[in-house]
Amino acid sequence: MHLRAGGVDVAVLASRATGVDLCLLDRDDAGPTGWRERRVPLTGPVHGVWHGSVPDVHAGQHYGFRTHGPWDPARGLRHNPAKLLVDPYARGLAGALGYGPETYGYVVDARGHGDPAGAPDPRDSVRAVPHSVVVDTAYGGERVPRPATPWESTVVYEAHVRGLTMSLPGVPEHLRGTYAGLAHPATVDHLLSLGVTALELLPIHAFAHEPHLVDKGLTNYWGYNTLGFFAPHAPYATASAQAAGAGAVLAEVKGAVGLLHAAGIEVLLDVVYNHTCEGGDGGQHISWRGLDTTGYYLHDGGLPARFADVTGCGNSLDFRRPRVVQMALDSLRYWVEEVGVDGFRFDLAVTLGRGDDGFDPDHPFLVGLQTDPALRGTKLIAEPWDIGPGGWRTGSFPPPMGEWNDRFRNAARTFWLSDPAQAAHGRPGQGVADLATRLAGSVDLFGDGDPPLVRGTVASMNYVTAHDGFTLADLVAYEHKHNEDNGEHGRDGSDDNRSWNHGVEGPIRAEGPGVDIVPLRRRSIRNLLSTLLLAAGTPMLTAGDELGRTQRGNNNAYCQDNELSWVSWELSDWRQELLATTRYLLLLRRENAALRSPAFFRGRPPAAGARADLAWFTADAAPLSPDDWHDPALRTLQMLRSVEGSTVLMILNGSLDPVPVVLADDRPTRWELAWDSAWEHPGERSSAAIGGGLHPDAGDTVVLEALSVRVYTER
Repeated sequence: MHLRAGGVDVAVLASRATGVDLCLLDRDDAGPTGWRERRVPLTGPVHGVWHGSVPDVHAGQHYGFRTHGPWDPARGLRHNPAKLLVDPYARGLAGALGYGPETYGYVVDARGHGDPAGAPDPRDSVRAVPHSVVVDTAYGGERVPRPATPWESTVVYEAHVRGLTMSLPGVPEHLRGTYAGLAHPATVDHLLSLGVTALELLPIHAFAHEPHLVDKGLTNYWGYNTLGFFAPHAPYATASAQAAGAGAVLAEVKGAVGLLHAAGIEVLLDVVYNHTCEGGDGGQHISWRGLDTTGYYLHDGGLPARFADVTGCGNSLDFRRPRVVQMALDSLRYWVEEVGVDGFRFDLAVTLGRGDDGFDPDHPFLVGLQTDPALRGTKLIAEPWDIGPGGWRTGSFPPPMGEWNDRFRNAARTFWLSDPAQAAHGRPGQGVADLATRLAGSVDLFGDGDPPLVRGTVASMNYVTAHDGFTLADLVAYEHKHNEDNGEHGRDGSDDNRSWNHGVEGPIRAEGPGVDIVPLRRRSIRNLLSTLLLAAGTPMLTAGDELGRTQRGNNNAYCQDNELSWVSWELSDWRQELLATTRYLLLLRRENAALRSPAFFRGRPPAAGARADLAWFTADAAPLSPDDWHDPALRTLQMLRSVEGSTVLMILNGSLDPVPVVLADDRPTRWELAWDSAWEHPGERSSAAIGGGLHPDAGDTVVLEALSVRVYTER
């Protein structure tokens, strides 16, 4: 639906319908449904699209569609004119989705039970589904230039619109948990103090809650259940914007993006084009299902027709269909050109590249991402898996896309947590090879291509935690998930956490048993943080990890819209120290080019007489041999990186004991101790200076504490 002078132009895909009505809705409290409805038959179909031009329709008008045609669920045909349908291209939505029988296309009882292949339900759904809203997308505010941060300087901060600011001091009550709250100076100041350059938001496309969560009194907090790919989620707007209507909600989003840009912070959106909120074969009848079920959704090819689910969410959009590809690309262009966002993280991105023979890196959608002029220069990040056949595809996406690197996550957790847990029981670990590969940018995953090595280290989106899974503080305090609040008897959430409670499950009281392991837990957090923030690649920090946020062992808090999921800003001494450490590590990254090289290391000097850009050494400063790389008992590693006059020596001791280390280099070097994970606060560097240990030479022996990291820079 597009505004024009004197009215609107409208078009909608419904390729198997025999008729489509545009339904213009106006409030009528005296009427039987509460709405007065004017139905305008559309013309078509032309290549499956129904269209029309309607005069005297203005911004703020509520509307929807009704389709006419066969009801034959066995063949994937579900036309039911009793059901008002959301426009897939609506720029705004008003009202919440209901969960009564009238929201289903087939007859169900009060509990939602019925036969999806049974008779169509005759009840009108106009009062029980959101209404599409005509929106004037023109923005009266001043356009702020995009920050356009280079990939090698990018630090991503993954956050939830509500969760980030619901408790943030300095943000006024009426702005907490809103789009406007994201751009409040208190929020911006925190992000800038960290060194964050890109705020990645969990889904802000309009979404709905799953019926099974509603039955339990829960909600879909994360938002991975899309109701509209063009409309912002209205409940995240301020109360005043919601009251003013869909246009005001959109303006608040645009205003927040502009203010963040003015602060130099890019805005990335986590987008869910792989499935919708309509659920599986028996799901609700809200939009795409009623317009063109087989045109939008992936089916198994059988009779009766059933959804093919490669997402684990009941349905999957069929990216073999040109109109599905078009819808996704149109949506991306809209958010870039009209709203001003800087990039996207694609949830379950393998689904978006599935053709007839499975995942295809040359899929038309992926080609579109690479070639669309509107998307040029945006940051595109794939979650490179789904649950379908051949669904793990890390490293398989084309440039310029980055990819979430689950191998980095697993290697960091294994080296610092699960291996030491095994060692504490006398069992061997896995050595250093995998972690070393991740620290150097994961060339094994992202180095292939035509030409080779073109993607560079920045293609690796490094992370240790994300919204899904344990927080950083919980990784060191829990060995088992504690998801009882989710109401699924502990069946939900991953069992592959690679965490270590250090001997006691859960929190430890200041005067209680296990208090002696608390410092080691905190050091383990710092080890993981330094691995993340100082590795080659693009780091992603999860909101609250810099503050020691806990979810009390819940590793799947998708349905917890409460203090369990919100970032807590009540900072004890150790949390303030952790925040200072995070800021300092990101400062080290900014100040040392060797820590953020966009190109893959070659392991050889770039010019005669220069240092090798990457070299590996044992604790006694000997170059690592092939046997060393495959020795599971080797737990101490020196990594020397040299780029553009910046040289950094990073030493990792994954042993349970202190280890003497001969500082490595192939030439006389005066090192400067920049950081030690044994320090609770980076200010302890001044104590090291007083003690005379701040400026050792190559060849000097230093002692690394058990399970610790040191960083030296060339003086």
